[in-house]
Amino acid sequence: MTLARRVIPCLDVAAGRVVKGVNFENLRDMGDPVELARLYFEQGADELTFLDVTATVDGRATTYDVVRRTAEQVFIPLTVGGGVRSVDDVARLLSVGADKVGVNSAAIARPELLGEIADRFGAQVLVLSLDVKRAEGTESGFVVTTHGGRTATSIDALAWAREAIERGAGELLVNSIDADGTKDGFDLELISLMREISSVPVIASGGAGATEHFVPAIEAGADAVLAASVFHSGQLTIGDVKDALTAQGIEVRR
Repeated sequence: MTLARRVIPCLDVAAGRVVKGVNFENLRDMGDPVELARLYFEQGADELTFLDVTATVDGRATTYDVVRRTAEQVFIPLTVGGGVRSVDDVARLLSVGADKVGVNSAAIARPELLGEIADRFGAQVLVLSLDVKRAEGTESGFVVTTHGGRTATSIDALAWAREAIERGAGELLVNSIDADGTKDGFDLELISLMREISSVPVIASGGAGATEHFVPAIEAGADAVLAASVFHSGQLTIGDVKDALTAQGIEVRR
């Protein structure tokens, strides 16, 4: 049985407001996260992803109050990431309404964190957030970055994804920094490579600019497609994307 593909809006939050930039830079205000969360829930979003994009850079925890108020407005799975450094952070996020928790920089710094989270809460709670950029000199041609895409590493993105799955990651959120905010389409090569090595669901992120961009991402191997600015600006609705997928014979939830 083919599982329905998911359409997921992403709320990149800084200082309590939704922001969006290009290639993770020049962030601009896009609105109130609670209001946008309610709108996307009403439009039929399958899940919602909330990323505190400056928590790690600022050395602080995620803004729990905003997460709580967002969770109160949606009755679909809510994934929260940004500033997660310990199992206690995960416990607190789950207590304020998160269903899944995304981990990136802290897991790269200390990979054992993934196993600790999976052992305590289950793999279904643990999402590995991968901010990936193209780089020469690695086996796959892609490396992971930390601190909201600001700090490059020499770690091969595919090798890290494999290790993270072995350690207990239940899902991969694969965001292309090169495509992020460009609206030129998803990085199909990156999605395809991640699909080949992954035994868990892959969420494609970065680059969505039109309805015709989503079908190729699914065909490349994504189990879910995530977008931000095209939804925040009102350029597209969740329904528009689901209609485009349905028109190509791709099953979605209604």
